[in-house]
Amino acid sequence: MNNFSPAFQATGAAGALAKASRGAAASMDAQADLKDLAKKLNPAVGYWDPLNLGAAEFWDQSNDATVGFLRHAEIKHGRVAMAAFVGYCLQSNGIVFPWKLTGSISHADIAAAGGPAEQWDALPTSSKLQIILFIGILEWWSENSYILEKDGNKHYMRGGTPGKFPSFAELPHPVPFNLYDPFKLNAKKSREQLDKSLLAEINNGRLAQIGIFGLISASKGLIVPGLDGLSIKSYAGEVMAPFSAGDATLPYVADMLKYNPLANSYA
Repeated sequence: MNNFSPAFQATGAAGALAKASRGAAASMDAQADLKDLAKKLNPAVGYWDPLNLGAAEFWDQSNDATVGFLRHAEIKHGRVAMAAFVGYCLQSNGIVFPWKLTGSISHADIAAAGGPAEQWDALPTSSKLQIILFIGILEWWSENSYILEKDGNKHYMRGGTPGKFPSFAELPHPVPFNLYDPFKLNAKKSREQLDKSLLAEINNGRLAQIGIFGLISASKGLIVPGLDGLSIKSYAGEVMAPFSAGDATLPYVADMLKYNPLANSYA
């Protein structure tokens, strides 16, 4: 018998047909799903929610919607963190694309700026804007109710599947690959295999979030157990600032650079 419930199933999906209303029963259902998922993810720790977020109702929404939001946020941040961690390791070791970034700037030129944070600062302003715009487009696409419905899904706060990114089938221009399973490697896997992989993805994402912030913290001179002996290049800039002095021509950036968030004042 399959002992795995789909890790990415819609919030409160188990027993949904038996729900007579979206009241207390639905709230208990969502929390029961969380506890069941937690045990599958880490039987030793189980369900650990010190802030009681699993019982919350954000923005006057239902508990089902709140749990859907939290699960989707964790999955998405885990995926970003896994990409960031691998990227940080590659950039720290001088592994770059062999071609030009622009007509006069190569990826090797950017890598010569220093560690990963310095490399971001060294990017041309236009490159940063393109990356941020592309991320914004992906975010809009994944949140669009029309796109989700055409893909057979709903918004994750409205009974949809957390973490499921829609296909690009609705784009007028054909896109050869989707973000999920672009090479169709999962097509022949059983539901049990897929669910086990999804649980692994969540666990790996959690570890990656710890890992990438450990690397960033070490680059700022903080003591991080296990990373002290890795000779991580220090970074003097502001790791949370998307723009640096090289982008001062953009609106508001010059004023932003004068602001000291720790002192809550301008220089």
